[in-house]
Amino acid sequence: MSYEARSREIADALVEIEGVAFLPAAPITFKSGIMSPVYCDNRRFPFWPEQWVKVIRGFEALIAEREIPVDVLAGVEAAGIPHSAALGFSMRLPSVFIRKTLKEHGTRKRVEGGDVTGRRVVLVEDLVTTGGSSIAAVEALRAEGAVVSDCLAIISYNFPEAVERFERAGIRLHAATTFQAVLESALERKLIDKAGAAVVRDWLEEPHSWAKRHGFE
Repeated sequence: MSYEARSREIADALVEIEGVAFLPAAPITFKSGIMSPVYCDNRRFPFWPEQWVKVIRGFEALIAEREIPVDVLAGVEAAGIPHSAALGFSMRLPSVFIRKTLKEHGTRKRVEGGDVTGRRVVLVEDLVTTGGSSIAAVEALRAEGAVVSDCLAIISYNFPEAVERFERAGIRLHAATTFQAVLESALERKLIDKAGAAVVRDWLEEPHSWAKRHGFE
């Protein structure tokens, strides 16, 4: 199966499980402060195993096709952990998880599950927006001696600051699907009309000033 076909299959799966909401008239605000007319909830996938397996198979295909070196898989607390663990189980590879903050008791470690020193670790994310949490996780892994050059994500909004952050950190980002594929799937299912889709595409082009341009600020 080609990347385009897999991308559309995963996009369809996300739409089928109601993992994406379109809110052009009532946008939400991300942790980064960006106001958004869309919301992706990839945390729903584990509840829908028939759809979830398409994501895991998609990740496996990306690793094989792009010859991504991997000894260990790592998921960011909390949304990335199910996907990294499931991928590790499927590929018979060890997996670890990265805490967002240093715990105040016990071993006081951010990387939990095993020793990553000198091992090639691939980070697994559910969603990439600005890329800040992903790069923080990469830094935590590298601080533990891991070799990190690649990150898998179910989907990325492909914002310019995220692209720049990954390039600066020397990380290649591999998204299993694109938001354009999700939008096409939603249009076909009439979950959004053409006018709403145009609003979403405008946000993807320039997310930071979108709220002001559309009268939400």
